Amino acid sequence: MAVVDVLNVYGEKVSEKLLADAIFNVEIRSPVLHEVVKMQLAKKRSGTASVKRRSDVKGSGKKLYRQKGTGRARRGDIKSPILRGGGCVFGPSIRDYSYSLPKKVKRLAMKMALSSKLKEQNLIVLDKIEFDEIKTKRVVNILDALNIKKGLFIVDGELDNFVMSAKNIKNIKVLKQEGLNVYDVLKYSNLIMLESSIDKIEGRLQA
Repeated sequence: MAVVDVLNVYGEKVSEKLLADAIFNVEIRSPVLHEVVKMQLAKKRSGTASVKRRSDVKGSGKKLYRQKGTGRARRGDIKSPILRGGGCVFGPSIRDYSYSLPKKVKRLAMKMALSSKLKEQNLIVLDKIEFDEIKTKRVVNILDALNIKKGLFIVDGELDNFVMSAKNIKNIKVLKQEGLNVYDVLKYSNLIMLESSIDKIEGRLQA
């Protein structure tokens, strides 16, 4: 099992933590990570681009003038696509881009993402974070102590003050351990996890 240092918010080592090889020492395969990230991005697409079809346009369905004898081209109702204000023929319609992958694939990709952070030595474990008030400057001091420019914090429990304090800091994101996902782990250079959240994540991924 891999061993990592557990730091406090001042960057000082306070203890050590054993990490399960089944979670943090998995062979990394890019195609699996690619498929899961692609799935996550597809689910984020809104798919709300749409136009009004002929049946959606307001207007009378009456034929504008008789078919023959006027010397003009044949014309249907006012909702015809070739008239100003008429319906659109080939425009986009509302659609759902999301799709799913097997649970085993998503779980494996999550293990690979965590393993990559440990392998690159970009995984930081903190003993605890305590915030009695919303104070962005204190978060900045923690980032400086840990030498972090771009990082994802994984926290456990109610840390609303910390979440709000870090909200406006560029390239920093805070997620509860239930929201851990492959895309965000790979997106941010550093992964900072609370020691208490690791056991829950390991238990969930080993299930």
